[in-house]
Amino acid sequence: MRSPPKLMVVASAGGHWVQLMRLRKAWDGLDVVYMTTEPGLCDIVKTMARDEGAPSPKFISVTDANLTEKARLARQLFEVLFAVLRHRPDVIITTGAAPGYFALRFGKLIKARTIWVDSMANAEKLSKSGKEVRKYADLWLTQWEHLAQSDGPHFMGRVL
Repeated sequence: MRSPPKLMVVASAGGHWVQLMRLRKAWDGLDVVYMTTEPGLCDIVKTMARDEGAPSPKFISVTDANLTEKARLARQLFEVLFAVLRHRPDVIITTGAAPGYFALRFGKLIKARTIWVDSMANAEKLSKSGKEVRKYADLWLTQWEHLAQSDGPHFMGRVL
């Protein structure tokens, strides 16, 4: 019997993480590795899994960083690279921002399928990360119908 795909789900803490967690029913029964920038979210993820009768998931915390913190961003880049290489996911899903961008880019190097869901907060224009990742995402989604384009991002609904 073929084992289910290994999935890595990645998001920065805060709104990106909340939106990603709203998608979690989509990966019921899969081998999931969670990655975020807030170590305290590990307990929440494990509690959710226990309450749903699922096995305790793998959890990775990486350095929180943004474009204005170059040294921290470099550290995050290497932490994400090592996590992707260690876990070798078949699929990577992210709602952003920086750790999701890095995970998706490194995922392509190991031939993982990649999905970018642009943040709900980007109602007027696509995120900087979303624009940058377009050529690396196998599926690029926006949560705003008016931002969808024929060559991506595509609109398939919102994560409310």
